[in-house]
Amino acid sequence: MRKSIFFHLALALLPAGAGAASRAYVANEQDGTVSVIDTAQDEVVRTIIVHGDGGDKLQAALADRAEKTLFVVDALSSTLIAVDLATGKVKQRIPTGKAPEGASLSPSGRQIAVCGEEDNVVNFIDVASLKPLRSIPTQGKNPEHGEFSGDERWLLTSNENSDDVDIIDLAAGKSVALVHTAGHPRGIAILPDNNTAYVAQETSGGVDVIDIATHKVTKSISTGLRPSGALASADGKRVYVTNGGGAMVSVIDTAQGKVIGEVPVGKRAWNMALTHDGKKLYVANGRSDSVSVIDTVKLSTIKEIPVGALPWGVQIP
Repeated sequence: MRKSIFFHLALALLPAGAGAASRAYVANEQDGTVSVIDTAQDEVVRTIIVHGDGGDKLQAALADRAEKTLFVVDALSSTLIAVDLATGKVKQRIPTGKAPEGASLSPSGRQIAVCGEEDNVVNFIDVASLKPLRSIPTQGKNPEHGEFSGDERWLLTSNENSDDVDIIDLAAGKSVALVHTAGHPRGIAILPDNNTAYVAQETSGGVDVIDIATHKVTKSISTGLRPSGALASADGKRVYVTNGGGAMVSVIDTAQGKVIGEVPVGKRAWNMALTHDGKKLYVANGRSDSVSVIDTVKLSTIKEIPVGALPWGVQIP
C-alpha cells in the first residue's frame, strides 16, 4: 500500500493562455491515470498518474472552468483530490461520502457535487476554497451520478440499488421527491428547460423521461443494451445515450421523442462530453481503453484515441 499520492507528468505541460486548444479530461479507473486530450488534434498530450493509499480506482475527473485545478474522485480512499494543473502537485484531499463515484461541476462553476454511494449522500465542495460546503442525504440507495439543472435549482441523483431518482431542492437543502424508474438508473441528462430529465436505465434498455416539477416519468424510450451514460446537447434538441453492452451511442431527437441515429463506438461505452460548439462527442470506452470521437453532424465515429486502462468518463470544462 502506498503512503502518499503523487503525480507525474508524462509529457510536457500544455501551453497556457487564450490560444491553447480545448482539452478533454479522461479518468482511467484501473491504472490511476488521467489522460488529457487536445480536442483540436484529438490526441493525448499529457498523462497525469495518480496512486492512492488504497490502490487505484479513479472515477470522475474534472477541471474547473479556468483549468487551474483538476478534481479527481478516488473511490478507495473516499476523497476528492484537488491538483494544481500548472505544477501537477496535490493541493488538497477533500473527504467525500463513502465510495464516491460520480462528480459534477455546477453550471456556475462554483461548486462540485460528489455522490457517496455507500452512505447515500451528496457532498458539495467549494471550487475556490477547496472546502466542503454541505452534505445532503438521498432517499434512494447507492447514488451514482448527481446532475445539476442549468439554473442550479435542482440536483438529481440516480440511485442504482433502489431503482429511483432523488430530486434535491438545492435552496431547501433536501430531497423533495423520489421518482421510481424502470431499472438501475445511471447517467442523467437535464434539458435547458430545467424541468426535463433523461435517465439511462441499465436493465430496461432505454431511458426514462422525468418531469421534475410533477415528479413523474412521462415517457420511456428504448435505446440499446445496458445504457449507462446520458448527455444533452446545449440547445436541448438531442440527448446522447451510451449503450455499454452494445458498443454504440444512441441519438435521441427530443422533439420527436425517438432515436434518430446510432453510432458504433468501443466496448463498454460509458460517460461522455461534448465540445462547446457541440460538433464533437467524446465517449469513454471502458473495455477498449479508448475514447471514441463522434462527428455529431454526420453521426459517425471519426477517431478512436488510446488512453489509460478502463476509462470511466470524459469532461470538457
